Amino acid sequence: MLELADIVRAAGPAYEQAHAGRMLPSHRRALHDIVGCRTPALGGSLYRCDDCGALDYAYHSCRNRHCPKCQETRAQAWLTRLRARVLPCNHYLLTFTLPHQLRAVARAHQKLVYAALLREAAAAVQTLADDRTWVGGTLGILAVLHTWSRTLEYHPHAHLLVTAGGLTPDGSAWVTPAHPRFLMPGYALSKIFRAKMRDALVHAGVDRAVDPTVWTRAWTVHIQQIGNGAHATRYLSRYVYRVALDNHRLERFDQGRVTFRYTHARTHETRRVTLPADTFITRFLQHVLPRGFTKIRYYGLLSPTGRADLERARHVLDLHAAQHTRPSRTASTTTSLGSTGSTLHDRGNMNVDSSGVSRDTAHVTVALIVAIPAARTCAVCGRGPLRVVERWRRSRAPPW
Repeated sequence: MLELADIVRAAGPAYEQAHAGRMLPSHRRALHDIVGCRTPALGGSLYRCDDCGALDYAYHSCRNRHCPKCQETRAQAWLTRLRARVLPCNHYLLTFTLPHQLRAVARAHQKLVYAALLREAAAAVQTLADDRTWVGGTLGILAVLHTWSRTLEYHPHAHLLVTAGGLTPDGSAWVTPAHPRFLMPGYALSKIFRAKMRDALVHAGVDRAVDPTVWTRAWTVHIQQIGNGAHATRYLSRYVYRVALDNHRLERFDQGRVTFRYTHARTHETRRVTLPADTFITRFLQHVLPRGFTKIRYYGLLSPTGRADLERARHVLDLHAAQHTRPSRTASTTTSLGSTGSTLHDRGNMNVDSSGVSRDTAHVTVALIVAIPAARTCAVCGRGPLRVVERWRRSRAPPW
């Protein structure tokens, strides 16, 4: 199968020579890591089967976050870590897109604009959520940055995983959205997001290079309900550690030209793009993030400072699930928290399914346990687990 590493290995040296002096260190590092990933250049580990004693050797991965070979394992590990944070409730996926008038500024000031995009998108959502017309509580928000379109063009946007409900300001109850199957209006959210981005760029002093008409045009915010916590995290994991181009989308590399396929967003039909290798590498590298930039960020109940509120929200939701799974003589819309006197309220006509919430919790546990990578199994006997015998750091081929 054709891999990105094959293209970079063949066309990368000429590309670096042609763009010498203009390549960012992070771009050069990404190309070198992708070429060396799972090759003798990075060394490897020797494994022995506990059952039959057979030896197996595996090359080390580069662990560069832009390498397509390394992202599947990282996505599974991320799912495992998220187990301690995800709440057993329904979630929404919100997508905030920067207008094309801001892309030149974003490219020139990547750390500043990317951070503002994630921060202000989350702030806009929470601003509306504070209004009891829509929710009336603090949400759990996970934000992920992407910078590419399906054709590898520059297209900065943020995906936000948002809880369908929040914790009341006093921490005593969990409130669901006021409207069933509806979190908040996208038109209002886009206006708040636009205003917050404008203020952020003005405060940073980079607004002078922006076309002022962008502040009067409609911005795009897409809101989609994606189900319970387990399903939502599995859905989002496809976004979290996705790179600009996966190896399976590559079709041909011939006579200095690269062909890859993509699925059209509206028609869902498969289309193909063919580019000169130099242009292809340039498109790929524009999505290499600045060194040290954190593309996954947590806000609200999921923020590092919100752990106490997160556990309180989990406790309230668990009590609500337990109440609805036990037979009761009298119906009640509140759940007592004993000495704390806290309650859980349902809002509007949106009912929490009595078995659905408890199933959410079970699904989270099962899904994330399955996501934990199993021990490597011997390819010879097919039974015994493989244990590391020795590791070599670099430039070491298999010892046989």
